[in-house]
Amino acid sequence: MNARKSSNGSHGIRLSDEQRLDWLRLIRSENVGPRTFRSLLNHYGGARAALDALPELARRGGAAQPGRITTRDEAERELAAARRLGVSFVALGEPEYPTLLASIPDPPPLLGIRGEAKALTRPTVAIVGSRNASGVGLKFAETLTRGLAGAGLVISSGLARGIDAAAHRASLATGSVAALAGGHDRIYPPEHVDLLNQLLLTGAAISEMPMGWEPRGRDFPRRNRLISGLSLGVVIVEAARRSGSLITARMALEQGREVFAVPGSPLDPRAEGTNGLLKQGAALVTEAEDVLSVLAPILNRRPAPAVEEPDVDDEPFLAQPGGDERTRITALLGPTPLRLDDLIRLSGSAPQAVRMVLLELELAGRLERHGNGFVSVLR
Repeated sequence: MNARKSSNGSHGIRLSDEQRLDWLRLIRSENVGPRTFRSLLNHYGGARAALDALPELARRGGAAQPGRITTRDEAERELAAARRLGVSFVALGEPEYPTLLASIPDPPPLLGIRGEAKALTRPTVAIVGSRNASGVGLKFAETLTRGLAGAGLVISSGLARGIDAAAHRASLATGSVAALAGGHDRIYPPEHVDLLNQLLLTGAAISEMPMGWEPRGRDFPRRNRLISGLSLGVVIVEAARRSGSLITARMALEQGREVFAVPGSPLDPRAEGTNGLLKQGAALVTEAEDVLSVLAPILNRRPAPAVEEPDVDDEPFLAQPGGDERTRITALLGPTPLRLDDLIRLSGSAPQAVRMVLLELELAGRLERHGNGFVSVLR
């Protein structure tokens, strides 16, 4: 991608202004998500070449017309709006990009950061839980936050009502990170704008969404993977059986993070999810020391070096399948999710060829990616 190395002696790459503009255009284009972005960049060597290839790839994937490609003017307007609000777009691989977040399977290629970016370099623990929290849950979240913050940890959460807000408020003096589901100028819930402004004095807010983006229901699970991705572990204080906090716990496990849960009364539905996590093996938490003792070996390790490249895939180069091969691979897919490894085995094709077909289908708006490497197609 021809990005130059950072000149300050640190690890990582440094995008030029033109490259940052191209990256923003590519990730904001229709049907391009973090994993698709990675495949495109690895295959074409740069965002500009990938942008040029999008229409043909979508056509091969079966699209009647190519998805919308973000224009240069649109990207420049977003960059200008971000600067006015004090938001910086940091690219995956640049020194300022959070190291732990860079290690998850689908890190945002560009991360919008606002506030004290140094908070993103310190060891972090997530505290999340019910929006409709009990008084006992709120009090415990505050106590736990102060104990962890007193030990030098930054707290990450989602700025939501209830437990999230309690954790942020209790760490205003020491620093916390708020992961946003919408754009930096579209804070949800709106009544937490003042809380965010206070948080930014010692901490930071991050978002992968465009400026002006109003968060929708499906954006919150995406946000949750950032909360866990930033963190060494995730503490669930209260969670009902069907709770977004349990999604965060699942993502934490998939990312190799520690999962902690606070026990609650069997009679309180707000504790049903956390009690269930404990049955499944989550670490029990009744005080900050429970978290610190589990994380101590991790905190005492030598920190891993920063990412040297914007992305490295196990199969960095895609192969162009023949017409019959493309048909055979596509025919194996349906509305029921199929694991990628099984698709490669059943098709008899090279992994690079299968990945190319999936890339084409995704750019055509026909592919849906699920957790743990499963994919399906929309007929």
